[in-house]
Amino acid sequence: MIKKNSEAMVISMDKKNSNVRWMVVVLLFFATTINYIDRQVIGLLKPVLEKEFNWTETDYSRIVMAFSFTYAIGLLLFGRLIDNIGTKLGYTISIILWSIAAMLHAFVKSTGGFIMVRSFLGIGESGNFPAAIKAIAEWFPKKERALATGLFNSGASIGAVVAPIVVPLILSAYGWKEAFVITGALGFIWLICWLFFYEVPEKKKHLSQTEYNYINSDVDEGEETEKISWLKLLGFRQTWAFITGKFLTDPIWWFFLFWLPSYFSSTFSLDLSKPSLQLGAVYLATTIGSVGGGYLSSYLIKSGWPVFRARKATLLIAAVCVLPIMYAKYADNIWTVVVLISLAAAAHNAWSANIFTIASDMFPKKALSSVIGIGGMAGSLGGILFPVLVGYLLDSYKSKGDIVAGYNMLFIICGLAYLLAWVIIHFLTPKMKAVKTNNS
Repeated sequence: MIKKNSEAMVISMDKKNSNVRWMVVVLLFFATTINYIDRQVIGLLKPVLEKEFNWTETDYSRIVMAFSFTYAIGLLLFGRLIDNIGTKLGYTISIILWSIAAMLHAFVKSTGGFIMVRSFLGIGESGNFPAAIKAIAEWFPKKERALATGLFNSGASIGAVVAPIVVPLILSAYGWKEAFVITGALGFIWLICWLFFYEVPEKKKHLSQTEYNYINSDVDEGEETEKISWLKLLGFRQTWAFITGKFLTDPIWWFFLFWLPSYFSSTFSLDLSKPSLQLGAVYLATTIGSVGGGYLSSYLIKSGWPVFRARKATLLIAAVCVLPIMYAKYADNIWTVVVLISLAAAAHNAWSANIFTIASDMFPKKALSSVIGIGGMAGSLGGILFPVLVGYLLDSYKSKGDIVAGYNMLFIICGLAYLLAWVIIHFLTPKMKAVKTNNS
């Protein structure tokens, strides 16, 4: 593979090795941070909004489900779109749509209105991960992808840390409508940086030949470049391994995002009109999990472990670390619960960094966004079904005056989901072999 033209190669060879790929990670990190800030605002404003609009837990679960449903459809469509039009344009379309949708929350006047704008938000936000994972595959060799994924994916954690601090401040100073407008506008600031900076390595100026060669150091020269249909992708065990990993675990993370503030409010009388140190601690822990999980599998690979073994070992460690959340029901101190939930949330992000990376390990770049879209849609479908159970359990136990028992049952489900997912992934893809889609 030859980078740019010969003149550009000579110029690049004369320069010191660059680190442009890590600047790409910085961009993806901030996009993901904004993505999760916009997604989480409604959870932090839930106590205010449920009073203003007379929401029941079931009403709120329907709003969450509306987002999950369109997010699922959007993942499938954006995955294919980004494979066709490229990362730069695909990401641009995505963040414009979700930023507009986030700001529109301020102008709705009914529960039905929130369902509509959450649906719009779901479509826009669905482009984030297919575009980001494809960008990582374009800019990093396999031995660094999990770490790079963990770093940008930690933006989800930082967004979840920043939101509980910033949103209450905006709420108290201006009101809930302004919270949606101000956070929604952040995406347009990021977009300027994205359009100015991002290109694929083959087109990127000021990229040294040394870095370019390193990025492509494990490229399979026989990798196919033709389009692969959704139907063909669904015929591979590797696709179903990724689908399983997302379907069983994504809903748990969404539960943490959308219901955790309410859990602390109802169980420990946490005042969500003020910045929450407890929520901040939980979501800060997820940053450590995301980066740590990505670093661990990358470290094992550099230490000589086979790629598949390094990924699976890291996934198993993450699954085991979620189990202690089942004991939250025995804790009567808020900080004990914070520690247990922090461990589970950190483990989720370690899991997430590696589950995304196994897709880039097993599939050619041309099909990667499509696979991410399919698996992401499966995760979102789980996110549609799980809130039904959440809403039913919490309303049922709330009517009995014991909503905490409902949360305790949900924590048991959370604790077991990752281990079940790991077992299924292991049997579907024992060695996580790369997909070969040609007929030769």
